[in-house]
Order: sequence, then structure tokens, then C-alpha cells
Amino acid sequence: MEKPKKKILTGNEAIARGAYEYGIEVAAGYPGTPSSEILENVVLYKDHVYCQWSPNEKVAFETATGAAFSGRRSMVTMKHVGLNVAADPFFTVAYSGIEGAFVIISADDPGMHSSQNEQDNRNYAKFAKIPMLEPSDSQEAKDFMGEAIKISEEFDTPVMLRVTTRTCHSKSIVTLNDTRPENKKEFPPRQSQKYVMIPAHAKKRRLIMKERLEKLSKYSEESKLNVEEINDKEIGIITNGISYQYIKEVFPKASVLKLGMTNPLPMQKIRKFTETVKKCYVVEELDPFMEEQIKSAGIKVIGKEVIPEIGELNPEIIYKSITGKDFGYTNTVAELKLPTRPPALCPGCPHRGVYVVLKKLKARVSGDIGCYTLGVLPPLSSLDWQVCMGAGVSMTLGIEKGWDENVAEKLVGVIGDSTFIHSGITGLIDMVYNKGTSTIIIMDNRITAMTGRQEHPATGKTLMGEETHELNLVELVKAVGIKNVEVVDPLDLPELEKILKTEMARREPSVVITRRKCVLIDKELKRIPLEVDPEKCTGCKLCLAVGCLALSFEDKKTKVDPMLCTGCMVCARQCNFGAFKQNGTYLEFKKQK
Repeated sequence: MEKPKKKILTGNEAIARGAYEYGIEVAAGYPGTPSSEILENVVLYKDHVYCQWSPNEKVAFETATGAAFSGRRSMVTMKHVGLNVAADPFFTVAYSGIEGAFVIISADDPGMHSSQNEQDNRNYAKFAKIPMLEPSDSQEAKDFMGEAIKISEEFDTPVMLRVTTRTCHSKSIVTLNDTRPENKKEFPPRQSQKYVMIPAHAKKRRLIMKERLEKLSKYSEESKLNVEEINDKEIGIITNGISYQYIKEVFPKASVLKLGMTNPLPMQKIRKFTETVKKCYVVEELDPFMEEQIKSAGIKVIGKEVIPEIGELNPEIIYKSITGKDFGYTNTVAELKLPTRPPALCPGCPHRGVYVVLKKLKARVSGDIGCYTLGVLPPLSSLDWQVCMGAGVSMTLGIEKGWDENVAEKLVGVIGDSTFIHSGITGLIDMVYNKGTSTIIIMDNRITAMTGRQEHPATGKTLMGEETHELNLVELVKAVGIKNVEVVDPLDLPELEKILKTEMARREPSVVITRRKCVLIDKELKRIPLEVDPEKCTGCKLCLAVGCLALSFEDKKTKVDPMLCTGCMVCARQCNFGAFKQNGTYLEFKKQK
């Protein structure tokens, strides 16, 4: 008998494998860390699974919904804040149910490694009254995809698969299966009372939701996803997701109830477990999601009295929270005294020139989500406000309307190309409609850069590698009513400065598109690094104000790392002493103030 294949996979890779093995037919999403690699791995199975990047999470959700309504097995992927964007269809599909199967993958980010908040999306599942599964390793990430599809089809409901950064990016051994089920469903007949949510239909579906949740509660009680491990009865721990791995590391002899299905909770199983141990803790990251429900049922447990509700947990935190003692791990950051390494724009990044000019013009900048958010950090320090995707445009109008022209003349909104398509277009329409006068900069680096360089509608290529229509941002901007549109190379600082001065002074809305490929995808880029002549360098540090990682300061002189430098010349343009040279030729530019 042939041994089953085993492979070491990240959680994201395992979810993608599960999508293939358990028969997902349509997959859609919008890239966002820590979820991005899921669809990037689903596309490996494109002969079996249609997959796409959508303009935003709402569109992705609705695409997957359409597939599920028509009888296909579908999935949608997003990071936690993406579900905020998709919340409108999310709650309504919970009412209607589906015809095929529908798995909603929410990748949460405790600790905010790459996010503007650390909201706990388990609350969404409870809010929408849909089942939720939470894997604790890569094997479960794959297997739970199959269970989610099974539950979805059996109970006529979307199912949330909630993962976190550690589950997404950690690796463990996964057993693979080569079988893939066939979906023999035919295109369904019209069922408008189920799928058209006018109030009269929704009222009936609301009662069905209640009945469904009661059935799911019974299912959760018997589900093999909720595993009881009875060991030392002095201490019992109820936990879920990646926290289970931490518990097994620091309390290997404790009795554990690992909950893989966390909505609805198996309350009878929980009650029985707590009665078998002397003291019971609930260990979960972020909100007291399970703890509050357990305590509301009159079950005595200890939770956020000792377990932190802010940030990621780890073995050391859990052990110390419960015992009051150190487990003995090295605090790698504090004890090893590593230098801090804040994120920074890459050497040669086209966004750097934009912020150098905006800082010089003393602009007040309304920002957005993407690589360019890093313009807030020293030494660029050029971003004033940032909330969510699309707000870089909308907030600009709001700020302008609350102040006079003196403020408006210094006001600029910045947004990336992918982000503009995601949720900036409606804000620009609003600016035109309500007679705004501000300047919006679309920082077009031809890719969705921060999340790993994924394609979008303006790149001319799909997730599956097919050539497609390339959205023309200039024509789009003009179509919504912007008359003043300029396209400029962001590394041509004099031209960029000239254009921004003109457009910022204009009392009409304008858009400046700064267009240059992300340095990490520019295959035509000729990397000719710069050098600094130490004899000419005065150590004034003006060049260091561009915040480039290729520059260092040693012996009171600037040095260039030739391995990092791309030769973009933004730093050289700041030098008033002609100390920079390229290919042996000194570079002379107009003196900077």
C-alpha cells in the first residue's frame, strides 16, 4: 500500500490545498496580509479552480456569493479589515443561505504586524449567526476547509474559517490526498423567495436562521473538531487556534478542551469539561469571545482577569499569566538588545520622491493604506492622517470643507493605484460632485506592492496569468469629472515639484498620477549605483533626509551601499556640493534649500 504524501506547508498553503482537495470551484479575494498567499497558492490548481483578484473585498465576496448561489463550491479570502468592506453582503447572505458551498476566510492580525487595528473577527460570526471554524496548525487548516464545505452544504449556510497571522505563516507537516470530489449539481431553478432579500422574504429567512443556529449548536456538541484531552485535573484550559500550540508547549500535562468550532460554542461539552477539573482557564487571543459566552451560561472560568486582551499571545505570556512565573524563554528583542528596524521604503522606491517634494512644499497630507503609508516615518515625516483604504481621498475633501483656502492650498491626498481602484473612485466622485478643490496624487507603481506584488485591474493581467483589459486611470479620472490630470515620473523631482505647485494652487479638483514601476517588479531597470566622493562630502546630511536604506553615515561622511542602491538619484538631488557620482561622472543639480 502506497504511503500517503506528506509535505511541510504554511497555513495559507494548506488552506489552498484544502480548497483543491475538497472541491472548491470558484475562489475570489483581495490581497491583504496575512491572507495574500492563499489565492497565490490556489492558482497552482487553476486547471480545477477558477480564481481571481477582485477590485476590493466586497466585490470578491459578491463574486463568490454568485457562484455559491448557482450551486458551485466557492470561497473568498481577505484580511480581517477586509471583512469590514464586505460586511454588507456578508450579513445578507447569512439570511439567504446558499445553493452550493461558501467558505469565508478571515485572516486576523493580533499584534497588528501589518494592520491598522487588531479587531477580533470572531465577533462577526456571532453577529451574523453563522458557524465558525478555527484551525490550530496547517493540517487542520487543510482539513477544516473540508469540514467548512460539509457544514455549508449540510446546513445551507456560509461558514467562516478564521485564521490568524501565526496560523497563516507558520509551517507544519500536512498529509495530502490526491482525490477531489466532483460537484454533480445542476444549475438551480429560480428561488426568489430565498435569494431576493426584500423585507417580506427576509422576515421568513430570519426564522430559518434561528432554527439553523439551534441545529448547529447540537452539531457543535458532537463535532470531532472540538477535542477533549483529559490529563492532570488540577488545571483545565479551554482554548482555540494557535493558542492551543502554546498551551501544549508550556502546560503539556494540563487537561485541555481545544475548540475547533467556536461558533456556536458546544456549551454542554464545555460545562462537562469544567466539572472534571479543579480550576479552568479560557486562553484566547484578543476579545473574551468564548469567555463571555461561557460565563453567561453560568460556568465558572478564569480568563481576561489574567490573560492579556491586547496583542498576540505566546508561550511565555500564557505561562506567566497563569503561574505568575517566567517560563524561561529568552526575550529576544529586549535581552539580545537588537537594534530596532522600523519598516522603510525600498531603495529606489518611486514613492520616495513624492514625499521629498511634499515635505519641501510643506504640504498637509491625507494618506491611505499601502507602501506609501511609510511616508509617515522619519526622516520623510510627510503624512498627517490615515484611516483606511479610500479615506486618503474622502478625508481630503472633509478637511478642505472645514477650513479656508489657506489650508486648501497646502492640502494633498495620496493613494496608491490598487487602493484607488479598491475604494478611492467613489471618494473622487464625491470630490467632484461637492465642488472640492484639492489635489489627489495617485501613486501608480503598477502593482499591489505592500501585500506581495499582486495584479490588479490596471496591470493588464489576471491572477491566473491571463492578459486582460488594462484599466486606464487617466481616462477613468477624467470620466468622473476631473479636468486637470497630470502624469509624471516621481523620480523627476523638478518636474514633479513644478506640477504639484501648479495643481495645489488651482481652485479646482486635480489629479496627479505619479507613474513608475515598483522597483521590485521593474525588469527593465538598469541598476547603476551611485558613489559619494568623501572629499566633496561635507557631512551636512541633507541626502539622508530622503530616508534611503542604501545610505549610511560613517566618519562624518555619507556612504552608499552598492548592493542596495538602484541609482534613482533622489538623494543626489539633495546634495549642494556635487559629492555624488555615477559611473565615475559627478552629478550636478540645482542647489536645494
